[in-house]
Amino acid sequence: MKFTGLTEKEVEKSRQEHGSNVIPDSEPTTFWQEFKETFNDPMIRILLAIAVLMIVMFFFGYAEIYEPLGTIIAVIIVAFVSAKTGVASDTKYRELKDNTKKDTCKVYRNGLVTVIDVDDVVVGDFVLLQSGDKIPADGILIDGDLRVDNSALNGEAEECKKTAAKDGFELKEDITGDTFVDAHSLFRGAVVFDGEGVLEVKRVGLKSMMGKMALEMNEDDPDSPLKVKLGKLAHQISIFGYVGATVIAILYFAYFIIRAGGFSSYFAMGPQTIVQDLIRAVTLAIVIIVCAVPEGLPLMISLVLMQNTSRMLDHNVLVRKAEGIETAGSLNILFSDKTGTITKGSLEVVDFFLANGNSIAIPDLSDHSKVKGLIDIAIGKNTQSLFDDRGVVIGGNATDQALMKFIGHATFDALQNEKSLAVGAHQGFNSTNKFSQARIDSLDKTFYKGAPERLLAKAKKFLDENGEVKTIDKAVLDRKIDELAARAMRVLAFGYSEKALVENAINDDIVIIGLVGIRDDVRPEAKDAIAEVMGAGIQVVMITGDRLETAIAIAKDAGLIQSASDRALSSAELNEMSDDEVKKLIPHIRVIARALPTDKSRMVRLCQEMNLVVGMTGDGVNDSPALKRADVGFAMGNGTEAAKEAGEIVILDDNFRSIKDAILYGRTIYHNILKFCKFQLVINVTAVIVSAVAPFFGVEEPLKVTHLLFVNLVMDGLGAIMLGNEPAKESYMMENPRRRDENIISKNMAIQILSMGLWLTVLSFIYLKVPFFANLFDGNEEELLTGYFVLFIASALFNGFNVRDEGFGIFKGLNENTGFLKVFFAIIIVQALIVNAGAVPFAPFQFIGKMFSCVPFGVQGWIVIFILAFTMIPVDLLRKVVMGTYKNA
Repeated sequence: MKFTGLTEKEVEKSRQEHGSNVIPDSEPTTFWQEFKETFNDPMIRILLAIAVLMIVMFFFGYAEIYEPLGTIIAVIIVAFVSAKTGVASDTKYRELKDNTKKDTCKVYRNGLVTVIDVDDVVVGDFVLLQSGDKIPADGILIDGDLRVDNSALNGEAEECKKTAAKDGFELKEDITGDTFVDAHSLFRGAVVFDGEGVLEVKRVGLKSMMGKMALEMNEDDPDSPLKVKLGKLAHQISIFGYVGATVIAILYFAYFIIRAGGFSSYFAMGPQTIVQDLIRAVTLAIVIIVCAVPEGLPLMISLVLMQNTSRMLDHNVLVRKAEGIETAGSLNILFSDKTGTITKGSLEVVDFFLANGNSIAIPDLSDHSKVKGLIDIAIGKNTQSLFDDRGVVIGGNATDQALMKFIGHATFDALQNEKSLAVGAHQGFNSTNKFSQARIDSLDKTFYKGAPERLLAKAKKFLDENGEVKTIDKAVLDRKIDELAARAMRVLAFGYSEKALVENAINDDIVIIGLVGIRDDVRPEAKDAIAEVMGAGIQVVMITGDRLETAIAIAKDAGLIQSASDRALSSAELNEMSDDEVKKLIPHIRVIARALPTDKSRMVRLCQEMNLVVGMTGDGVNDSPALKRADVGFAMGNGTEAAKEAGEIVILDDNFRSIKDAILYGRTIYHNILKFCKFQLVINVTAVIVSAVAPFFGVEEPLKVTHLLFVNLVMDGLGAIMLGNEPAKESYMMENPRRRDENIISKNMAIQILSMGLWLTVLSFIYLKVPFFANLFDGNEEELLTGYFVLFIASALFNGFNVRDEGFGIFKGLNENTGFLKVFFAIIIVQALIVNAGAVPFAPFQFIGKMFSCVPFGVQGWIVIFILAFTMIPVDLLRKVVMGTYKNA
């Protein structure tokens, strides 16, 4: 059939009527968008509300300006770091895309075959498709014969045969899984395995299957589990702060009344005194709220996520959205694609065996020279494939290509260069004969390659390990073939005959050289990684477009199916069940076969309704909606752009091992966040209690507003660096996953925070009220309160060691987190500079001294204070012994 194609005018008219073939890329992440997004964080909003309140009080002369300014600066830093992280991740992703060569295709235009960009294809174009081409738009095959790889659309690696449609065949409006594998329909993103044909383009751009998937990506993402947990924590802290502040303000006001001798005496003091006392009570309440809210937490999380997104690139994990890496550590269930993730993504020879049923390890085949020499000829001289100048197999179908990789580039070249092995007569493979044959006249042999049942129907002899001809035991061989078929392998047989080639027939003297088992095999490292992920309490479900029998065989080899209770379902079986029935079955599901995009999205939705944190891997257009809806989507680096747009994380090497690494680092990040929460909340609890109770003991403002500023911003910001880089521990992979709605603060964590907060409170009042310490400073109250500021900070720093480990290994691994000790000593040096700043005869230093209300004191005071602060470590070790937490560390 001859095609002239569209003219330039017809192309332009078609583009106006039916649209362009461009699928718009998502807009690049901008700094300003990411910056604004930070202010949706509930913790940030609480901080800003406090800052506004403090500014109002400042204008009325009842507060210092330092605290609200410091809080606003902290919020801006958080927004800046978060925005920078988001933009950096998006930039890395776009660089990865830009490095990918733009797709082109061959179309008939103005009577000629022209190569154009895929984006320029229009409805009505006739596209010439050949082996290796990627289909540029949706349409119908109107000429020729193709074998197509639809894995980008349905995840199925098997080749799909397409033939020319008769007049009147229309592309269906409602696309189902069966439409992908019908006889005539072709879709953008699929790849031609073999053959040649002409596609008539029916749908382009956003109207194509891939385009519709891209439109679905515009839906809002669900909140990440970390965001849910932090929102809950912010709510709890705000209630604690507001209720505590109100109670303390009332009690403080009551204290003034009691001190005055009752209501009548107090109100007789006049309205000015009452207003002053009321302002003091409100000021104390606001200080308590400031103490209660952990200002450093949002900054810490931003810093930790930013640090780890960069680190993950070394593990072939590109983090597109920073919260995705933490979410990976919270997974309860992971739906994994099969092809290219659990398996290697291409057919290969997995087993070579003789007709006596004995397998020969592929690396050992060279030890059997006669068998090796004949099998190389039977493959290399009887194939449609070849190696190009880069050593890549091209041409032929997927089976031929797998066989070529089996014999290798060097062997194939040697066969090609050996002129004595020229092929005489040849007959290619066809679906009727189920075999191909080639005559090598110099060897006086005809070589066969084909289905075992065809060759074995005529064969009585085979070559054994020593190359000797023996009689075949059909029963033994049949058992071996059945065994491989049960493992989803396609078996091919090879033989030779001493007789001449006869068309469409196999000679009756055929000797079987050997047989091979071919399949897309399980990655060895994926099998180990799956075991680790399942050992981490994460349910792994393989979801694939393959046949149920194939999927079950792969799942068993990968270690996914291990017991009778493990279920494998087909899409049809799944769709016969109600949502409630599926929910009951979800804990037992290990495989979903012949899966449609709707199946994947449905499973994500049902799992999220069960409060499970859901992960989804994928590489095809069909995976995109589910990748988007999942809590964390793992897109494959070699997958479609639609999948990469939808996922939070791109697995650059398409390997399940890298998914396991992402989960480990996600759990590490979460543990580091917990460590920081324990570190900071001990400070906050103590600051609230001391600030609330101290006035009743005659100590006015033991912690000034500027002290709280230093604690909550400077020290906690540096604390993020101290604890955010704590190393990953393989023990984290042995923990059970956390539920989406689980509190950040567990029972044990709350006990640690409260016990160490109470001990630091006791330590504070021992220091402030026991005469020994006042005498240490010769009764100088300014020095005593300066010393308390130092004690408070030093105690918090020593508690930083406590939170590093649930057991006694609080000093282990410091060599892997060198920043911990650097920050520890840096904070001490900065504090020493603040304390002694007032003694420096230079105005800016003296201003710092006044701002922090600090005065210098002697070495003896420093030594005693650090001894007191160090008690934080033995007290917490004692708590670990009493609670027994060290046993689980």
